[in-house]
Amino acid sequence: MNIKTGIAIIGGGIAGITLALELLERGEKRQITILDAQGEGSFGGLAKGAFGGMMLVDTPAQRKSGIKDSPALALRDWHSFAGFDADDHWPRQWAGYYVDNVTGEVHDWITAMGLKFLPAVQWVERGLYQPGNSVPRYHILLGTAQYLIETLIRRLKAAAGDNLTLLFNHRVENFITDGDRVTGLAGHESLSGRSFHLDAGAVIIATGGIGGNLDKVRQHWPGGQPPEKILNGCHPTADGYIHDQVEALQGRVSHLERMWNYAAGVAHPTPAFAGHGLSLVPTRSSLWLDHRGRRIGPQPLITGFDTAFLCDRLAAQEKPWSWQVMNWKIARRELAISGAEHNPDLRERKFWRLVIKLLMADDGLVRRMVTESEDFIIADNLTELVRKMNGVIGRDYISAAEMQQQISAFDRQLAAGPKFHNDDQIRRLVQLRGWTGDRIRTCKFQQILDPKARPLLAIRTHLITRKTLGGIQTNLECEVLKKDGSPIPGLYAIGEAAGFGGGGASGRKSLEGTFLSGCILTARRAARVIRESQ
Repeated sequence: MNIKTGIAIIGGGIAGITLALELLERGEKRQITILDAQGEGSFGGLAKGAFGGMMLVDTPAQRKSGIKDSPALALRDWHSFAGFDADDHWPRQWAGYYVDNVTGEVHDWITAMGLKFLPAVQWVERGLYQPGNSVPRYHILLGTAQYLIETLIRRLKAAAGDNLTLLFNHRVENFITDGDRVTGLAGHESLSGRSFHLDAGAVIIATGGIGGNLDKVRQHWPGGQPPEKILNGCHPTADGYIHDQVEALQGRVSHLERMWNYAAGVAHPTPAFAGHGLSLVPTRSSLWLDHRGRRIGPQPLITGFDTAFLCDRLAAQEKPWSWQVMNWKIARRELAISGAEHNPDLRERKFWRLVIKLLMADDGLVRRMVTESEDFIIADNLTELVRKMNGVIGRDYISAAEMQQQISAFDRQLAAGPKFHNDDQIRRLVQLRGWTGDRIRTCKFQQILDPKARPLLAIRTHLITRKTLGGIQTNLECEVLKKDGSPIPGLYAIGEAAGFGGGGASGRKSLEGTFLSGCILTARRAARVIRESQ
């Protein structure tokens, strides 16, 4: 099958959709073709099931909450976390572009479509020993990213006319070149097995990262040996194949070892593919234990400060799983699961129902997961809980007496009162509760073995992939760069495929929420460049 198009976009995720929409709504007359390896039901990609949090700078919601933010402050925080290398010129440029433009290009663009963000700005990635977000910046979409994707697709189809072709189940396998210029694509239609050949004036890569290819994740694993088991929080089509094809063109792919994995994954109760996982938003008042039921330390693990630190510590453990132990009261107040699927009130934009359930610490999610997931274990007492934990593993790694000692020591610290708290996790719980957005989701010095708060709950967790911070290197025009720094004519990259700009705009750590917004930002920038270049 031979196809001719003006603009070819590889990937039907949020970056590819945003790019096509921007071009069409700005009056692009050339034919636009989007090719995606998945079926039409997956149009929207990973973003379709995402939570919808975005790192935004100096927004009306921040100002209303008394948060003083600015691009200069955000960039200082960004550089503090990023740990850029000396030669990370384009990642630095994209970091600056992000903080200067994200509110106008993403926040204002989204709200102009009639979408809203929750009024409470969340404070994530505060940093452990070096500053992360020095102020709250994490804005959550009412309706989650699913509603955003539905809105974008609806607008895309309305703007399309005869100028848009959608090719689903089309896997791109290589680029077609004329000299050093990319002039098209070739691949196969997966359902029929027929090959296709597509000629294009411009080709844009929007294929996502490598997180769906666990072999490639292990190949590029940062800092040593990867864990024996890692859950897949992406999709197998996010396999990095196109990254390899870019390298075959002498294009530069940088920092694939920089990944934004999550520390608390559980097996998906109804998996769509092998190794499919869900990413928990871990509870803060639970204890994070190793495979023997011992508290991981000496620095105790607690979420909200440095996700990369959590992942590094867990990857270094003897076994690939860990345990979070809590009681029902902690779980119902603090437990959450990232994504649209397990947040129905947020997804369906039932704002007041969401608020009421938060205030009442509704336990519907906990009950659902206990029923559906083998990784969630409940018991009326600690001896029974340990027996069940060992039963899930099939080996008596955990001693009930030793775990009793671990938890009781923590509970005694809580019971001693604030004047005598000498535990870093408790000190950080105090800090978390100082911000309204966190206080509503954080228990106040809740002891784990409190008889009034039972049953007890243990959750077995594994590391889970999600985003790739590195990627195809681009300049600020989104042009794919060769290893010598010159652009490959006719070839562009956006979104996660480009490391959210420049082959790694976040550096070694993200301030969180830079992903959906990074996809939109790079896509809108590319649309402007491509329109101006015709």
